[in-house]
Amino acid sequence: MEHEIWFTAILNKLLAGVLTPGLAALGVPPADPAHPIPNYIAMEILVVALILVGALLLRQGLSVETPGKFQQLMEVVVEFLENMANEIIGHGATRYVPLLGTLGIFIVLCNVMGLIPTLDTPTGHIEVTLGCAVAAFIYYNFQGFRQLGVGGYLKTFWGPIWWLGFLLFPVELISNAFRLLSLSVRLYANMFAGKLLEESFGAMLPVVLPATMMALHLFVSFIQAYIFVLLPAVYISLATSEEH
Repeated sequence: MEHEIWFTAILNKLLAGVLTPGLAALGVPPADPAHPIPNYIAMEILVVALILVGALLLRQGLSVETPGKFQQLMEVVVEFLENMANEIIGHGATRYVPLLGTLGIFIVLCNVMGLIPTLDTPTGHIEVTLGCAVAAFIYYNFQGFRQLGVGGYLKTFWGPIWWLGFLLFPVELISNAFRLLSLSVRLYANMFAGKLLEESFGAMLPVVLPATMMALHLFVSFIQAYIFVLLPAVYISLATSEEH
């Protein structure tokens, strides 16, 4: 059993009495009834809470004449996402920015959470990255059906040559489903490996090596978040484009 961090312990103490009977009623009783919430879920809850608090603070402090530093930072983030979406998706790309931005901010915060002493990196667990991948997968496929219709979207899997469609259709469906594995495993593997390296080598040089590994962790955290936003933008472009 993994070591329970302090925030997880607080949540389990507050919510175990409600969650354990509820999970048991659903047929998925927790392995430890007194501790039904694992660390990675607790960290996700903390990240969501931070995002909600940040959104409330941002809304309260919005100003056109004298924007604060937080507002300026978020405007830079939104502008960056809009430019990326416009370059990849094209016309009407701004409608997809809220989802892409939410994914990006959530993943960045999850990635860097482990840099804070006594906390953990939730994206170092496959359950978290798979959940993010499923959200992106459902979203871009939904947008494909919405933009092209059921028949039109399924037709994109058939390919341009009708008599090869019988071969291409199952291959394209499998390729589409494989994106779930690609998105989730890439992020998980990078963050898990970074966490493992920090734990393995952190004690060798008490100052220099940990600082170097933390800097590398921070760099990888932003790169992986960018890739996780970039790929769904590409998938949205492919799903909503009428020309394949």
